[in-house]
Amino acid sequence: MNPLVQQQVRAMMPQPPMQVDRERIYQWINDLSSPETRENALLELSKKREIVPDLAPLLWHSFGTIAALLQEIIQIYPCILPPVLTASQSNRVCNALALLQCVASHPETRSVFLSAHIPLFLYPFLHTVSKTRPFEYLRLTSLGVIGALVKTDEQEVINFLLNTEIIPLCLRIMEGGSELSKTVATFILQKILLDETGLSYICHTYERFSHVAMILGKMVLSLSKEPSARLLKHVVRCYLRLSDNSRAREALRQCLPDQLKDTTFQTCLKDDNTTKRWLVQLQQNLSETATETAGNRPM
Repeated sequence: MNPLVQQQVRAMMPQPPMQVDRERIYQWINDLSSPETRENALLELSKKREIVPDLAPLLWHSFGTIAALLQEIIQIYPCILPPVLTASQSNRVCNALALLQCVASHPETRSVFLSAHIPLFLYPFLHTVSKTRPFEYLRLTSLGVIGALVKTDEQEVINFLLNTEIIPLCLRIMEGGSELSKTVATFILQKILLDETGLSYICHTYERFSHVAMILGKMVLSLSKEPSARLLKHVVRCYLRLSDNSRAREALRQCLPDQLKDTTFQTCLKDDNTTKRWLVQLQQNLSETATETAGNRPM
């Protein structure tokens, strides 16, 4: 066959997945160690993180790489207060955070990532309150790292997050963040609640439970004015999970928002059968006559 025809035939055939130039990946990882070449390496590697399955182990085990990523994070701290973070600074540190999320997601590196307490370096970003786009992007990307951890449903992750007080940080963002940040923060709270240890922790004292219930209540009120089916789904799931605890269930009988009892969200949820089913189950849980022991009185 004519070589030109062969070329045309190949062009019409389905192409295999994009091939990764391993040597370039290795070079970019090596470039992270040098301040002069780091910014471009961060950008290129963050683009490739979805198509390089072993990128996380490569990052973790290569000399000086994690230290370089942490240096990118730490050098942004002075821009937090006063809040003077620029868009370019935010983009650069978020590329570093994206690589850390890659490490947090990978089964080979997740445990050592936690053992090194690396998520703690992100907590100052979650404390920020500036609503400018660079800060919102920074908070959202930081939440993405925590979200990647809780997706695994591992006890080690839940214990770490409970011991490092992630819940108040999530609650703050749930109350005042953008819709997307609220959604990720509520998802993190939901995953903590779905763990038995997490549910017990939040329901252990009235102060913890009431703080969570207050924020969820404010979110329901806000959603009744500006609906978001995606965010409402996570809020309802949090309420449903709280109703699995006898003391929280008793308290929710008194403080569940009226908007979850009437038809406020009927239009918002018209195509979401799962959330509608959760709402029905929540109502059933709260309407059941509780037979509480003395040790399970309301908090």
